[in-house]
Amino acid sequence: MPGRITQNMMNTQLLTNLGSNLNRMNNLQNQMSTSRKINKPSDDPVGLSYSMRYRSELSNYDQYAKNADNAVSWLDYTDTMLGQAGSVLQRIRELTVNAANGTNPEDALKAVQSEVDQLSSQLVDIGNSQFNGKYVFNGELTDKIPYSTTNPEDSVTDSGEIKFQVGAGSQIPININGNAVFGSPNPGENLFGVLKDLSTALSTGDQTSVSSLLGKLDSRLEQMLNVRSDLGAKTNRVELAQDRLNDISINLQSLQSKTEDADMAEVITNLKTQENVYESSLSVGSKLIQHSLIDFLR
Repeated sequence: MPGRITQNMMNTQLLTNLGSNLNRMNNLQNQMSTSRKINKPSDDPVGLSYSMRYRSELSNYDQYAKNADNAVSWLDYTDTMLGQAGSVLQRIRELTVNAANGTNPEDALKAVQSEVDQLSSQLVDIGNSQFNGKYVFNGELTDKIPYSTTNPEDSVTDSGEIKFQVGAGSQIPININGNAVFGSPNPGENLFGVLKDLSTALSTGDQTSVSSLLGKLDSRLEQMLNVRSDLGAKTNRVELAQDRLNDISINLQSLQSKTEDADMAEVITNLKTQENVYESSLSVGSKLIQHSLIDFLR
């Protein structure tokens, strides 16, 4: 026996259908206002899991990119300091060559000594250079001054490495040990010790010793160039890592956009369709729901 359809049942079904239409319109309006097709977990549980993964990876790669930027800044600053040290050492070498020709009077040698002493102090200042408040030539002990201003030739710099993580499992050491630049505190190997000996030889007019120190200056100058070359290689490596991070970041952003972003043309079309459906539902409902007993007697 077929069941009897009552007016109350029709009214309830009409309200249910109207509520469903309103809910679909609300979802589409949210997508249009936020430009996102996932505004709550129930919109797309699987898509949400991918979206969260992409966001986490983007956050990691953003930090790697910041690390790479900081590494390049540190390397560029160190390279600038090495360039200055090379220029100072080259000037000292020129003075030494002039002082070793055997024709300079005592007053000329004293003038050369005075300039060499000033340039030596300048090299100590370079050795004590700071980047963002950290000493760049003292390994991991960036809070301690590496070179004494009175006896720099006796100073021992820390040999620790400062590594910047520029990728998953990829760390690049970016600091230069002071001993590698200015030499270890051993007689004849330390640049500051050589310059001290040079100053003594100039003050006594010992041109033979001045000549013999030229070879040591050339050795330190060559070592400084080698260190700077190694620094350039590190800079190239970090810049390559930056390019790679940028490519990965763009790819993740594209995947995230495909997962989260709404197709606005489709959303607007669907919204207009749902609005028409809703208005039609209201029109049909106004005819379906009887307002009074009189309506049944017509």
